[in-house]
Amino acid sequence: MRRALRFLLGFCALAVVAACSPTADFGFPANTGLPMPSSGAPVTAAPLPPARGDIVGSGPVRVAVLLPLTGSASTVGGSMAAASRMAMEIAGGNIQLVIKDTGGTASGARAAAQAAVSEKASLILGPLLADSVAAAGAVAKSADIPLIGFSNTSAVAEPGVYLLNVMPEVEVMRSIGFARAQGAQAIAALIPDNAYGQLQRAAFEAATRELNLTVRGVEMFADEASGRRAIEALVPLLKAGQIDTLFLPDRATAPSFGILLEAAGVRRDRIVIIGSADWEGDNAILNQPYLSGAIYPAVDPNGLAMLAREYQTRFGGAPHPFATLAYTAVLLAGNDALVLTQPRYANGVLTRLSGFTGRDGPFRFLPDGRAEYGLVIKQILQGRAQVLDPVRLGGVPAQTARPSGGGNVIPPVGASLVSN
Repeated sequence: MRRALRFLLGFCALAVVAACSPTADFGFPANTGLPMPSSGAPVTAAPLPPARGDIVGSGPVRVAVLLPLTGSASTVGGSMAAASRMAMEIAGGNIQLVIKDTGGTASGARAAAQAAVSEKASLILGPLLADSVAAAGAVAKSADIPLIGFSNTSAVAEPGVYLLNVMPEVEVMRSIGFARAQGAQAIAALIPDNAYGQLQRAAFEAATRELNLTVRGVEMFADEASGRRAIEALVPLLKAGQIDTLFLPDRATAPSFGILLEAAGVRRDRIVIIGSADWEGDNAILNQPYLSGAIYPAVDPNGLAMLAREYQTRFGGAPHPFATLAYTAVLLAGNDALVLTQPRYANGVLTRLSGFTGRDGPFRFLPDGRAEYGLVIKQILQGRAQVLDPVRLGGVPAQTARPSGGGNVIPPVGASLVSN
């Protein structure tokens, strides 16, 4: 029986990108990971002026944390603030956090950053959303204060404005690079025609160009009709064996495409299916038979799991996955290698090639402000996602288009191309 197509547009949620390990160096030499803040000689600094916000710690170096504690993203911001307080128990006595509310708006982020500058903050952590990072980053740059934001929209990164999150180009390079190493030669993509999809497409095109893969087609879809046409355009090439790898980054529609490909008679054993980091934890994907064997990139889950245990004990709930980002950022802020430099948090130290290791595993900041994360490759088998390839830094395409965008990469949720 032919299945009806339907596509739901317009409902979005914050992308879930987080997890990983606490102190393991994942193959880095022991002295190149993120050292735990030490109890060495205390920092000396001029007295700090009064500050407004939730103040945690009494160290001489002030670090502002800008988060959406009110507004539509307040649940995420509250979880990240709680994780920041937890990290302060390890971060040592050299820093003082001032947690400020942005209200989830660019104007609120700009005002919070201006307050942080006037209160003599040496480093700004956050905000969360891309437009807020752009607004706060402009303030921080004008004051020559580094900012480490939590957005995963690389368009707002620049020298001095760093993003502690997994960029689309990093995860795509990791997954497609793994497939290339396993023998992939000809690839195609089915990508949603929205802001999230445009970033995924730019990352896909950069990665395939750098990896010298043959691209047989990039089909964009936005509704029922274009979803059907996208499948119909690729099925003949898939059945003829002219495509050996298929990129399906959209979590919401991947199960439906699996059903349609199976119904069209595309042999599953003839293609490798690659998803995105947004696939992590999606039961519909895990339980779609045609997607068994598919691979996707992810941060190592151990760090979030370890943080979650303590978080549950202290706060009586589960942390948002972005909590690991805030936790890592505070550890980084308290790192002696950064707080003892002159000037503090110098760009040359933040962008050191050896990088750091935080709750989400190994990472390093690139000079252009983007972060490169070490990711695992997971494979779906028997309704579970298992680590197929361990954590490794997968590289960032040298020539990656970075389209502008107003928010985080926000994949649509709740959409389905096929009704059962």
